Amino acid sequence: MTLELFERFMSLDFRIGTIIRASDFPEARKPAWKLEVDFGSNIGVLKSSAQITEHYTSANLIGKQVIGLVNLPPKQIGSFQSQCLILGVYAEDGVVLLTTDKPCKNGDKIG
Repeated sequence: MTLELFERFMSLDFRIGTIIRASDFPEARKPAWKLEVDFGSNIGVLKSSAQITEHYTSANLIGKQVIGLVNLPPKQIGSFQSQCLILGVYAEDGVVLLTTDKPCKNGDKIG
């Protein structure tokens, strides 16, 4: 890996957050949830749109810890402004969220 590529990667701010709200997003072109994710006191609660309806209901998302990229510019998706990117894997049968295998503190930095 070149030094430039490594520096670009290190500029990305990946953090642990807990989903505190998940609601319908009927205006989305593809089925999606509107999420509110608590990234701790330093970052706060950020919103994200996630196309994860194949594997997750709004009820089973609440309380789930996820990994989010928190230093991207906001992205307007219809009437909704997404403030972070929640990471997932494109599996054959839909997106699967990247999560922790043990509880972590909201806002913990991935690195």
